[in-house]
Amino acid sequence: MKLFSGIEKMFKSLLPSPFSIALLLTVVTFVLAWITTASHSSGWSRGVELLNFWQQGLWETKLLAFAIQMMLMLVLGHVLALTKPIDRFIGYATQYCNTTANAALIVTFLTICTSLFNWGLGLIFGAILARKVGEHAVKRGVTLNYSLIGAAGYSGLMVWHGGISGTASIMAAEDNHISNMMDGISGSDQLSQFPSNISMSDTIFGAMNSVTIIVLLVVLPLFMYWLGKRSQETTNLPSIQKELVLNSEVGVQGAERLDRSFLFALFFGLVLLTYSGYVAAIGYPEKGLGFITPNFINLILLGLCLSLHGSIKSFLSGVDRAIGGTAGILIQFPLYFGIMGIMKHSGMVQDMANYFSEISSDLTFPLYTFFSSGVVNIFVPSGGGQWTIQGPIIIKAAAELGVDLPKAIMALSYGDQLTNMLQPFWALPLLGITGLKAKSILPYTLALMVVGSFIFAAVLLLF
Repeated sequence: MKLFSGIEKMFKSLLPSPFSIALLLTVVTFVLAWITTASHSSGWSRGVELLNFWQQGLWETKLLAFAIQMMLMLVLGHVLALTKPIDRFIGYATQYCNTTANAALIVTFLTICTSLFNWGLGLIFGAILARKVGEHAVKRGVTLNYSLIGAAGYSGLMVWHGGISGTASIMAAEDNHISNMMDGISGSDQLSQFPSNISMSDTIFGAMNSVTIIVLLVVLPLFMYWLGKRSQETTNLPSIQKELVLNSEVGVQGAERLDRSFLFALFFGLVLLTYSGYVAAIGYPEKGLGFITPNFINLILLGLCLSLHGSIKSFLSGVDRAIGGTAGILIQFPLYFGIMGIMKHSGMVQDMANYFSEISSDLTFPLYTFFSSGVVNIFVPSGGGQWTIQGPIIIKAAAELGVDLPKAIMALSYGDQLTNMLQPFWALPLLGITGLKAKSILPYTLALMVVGSFIFAAVLLLF
């Protein structure tokens, strides 16, 4: 554990806030584009040209729409985690968490399963579950390694990009996304070699990712169980919180009763879920799993939230509690879009794709993609932002090398999710809920990262 603590201190001293990192990365990209790319402009005109490229990406309409989709996905996942059925399920699961090892195994397994459905739900579910395990230990007079349990609650962020809310895969599955993304990066003669889109049947639900998920579901919980058996129990357990009553009838008058009506919320929730089923039934024969898009996932989440919260009032109270977690997406995504604008319009993407093609083979390219994606994620802690910046490079280089495009997308996804165990940006909601410090969970998340890196690298080599 001393090794992990030393690594944590090093990164804490070297890395500023995620927003500052985005600003620094913008400056670095600007300078690199100025130095390494060709242009008819020079001096002041060159600087203005690059700023124009940056602004084009910053306010790109399609990318801003994607940012809103991701914000909704996080908010609705958080709101769903606050529903009474989820709370009751968490209460049931904590009954079996009477030792550090058992708790680490159960929390890891359930968090991974939830995160494979939705990353926002998994993030908040894992945090609440870890908190409830700590409170259960307080009630029972049991001592646990609460930091290890907190790390277990964060484990879903190392698998989410291989689930059905994985950003790269669901964006690639949208009609014309791949062709639109590569337009302006490749010549018209090259553009025809790229598909319009890539179905999730070939990425998330492909054979390689299915095997990866099974291995992760077996190995990671058992590894955390093993750590729990060997870890020292601590007493830094959370205080017991009183439950917030969201659906009180006190002071309800007139039309306000509609906001408190169980049937009103349930009706609209079931309508949305029924319509989602209709969309799936109509879309599957034509597109396979290509009908699963960010909008489709958010529609299901909204239907579940309305159905399970019990009232519009309860749902809106949950939204109020969840909305703060989207601040990072709102303010940082446009900066990453600006970076992509510079890279795209200056020709950096083309140069980087050519470099990858030169140093890679069809065997090594997925591994290069995986490890480079992990490094980029430290500085761009966003699956959407990373796909926007790195996706065109990966797709273009993979096509030139003859590498299977779905495999290249999953290699990027695996690298992006892996170093979430090192980058504390997405841990902020969990830390707030559990009351833990980043330095407390980082030794254990780093251990998860090491195990995960072997699993992902092995799968990419074998398939």
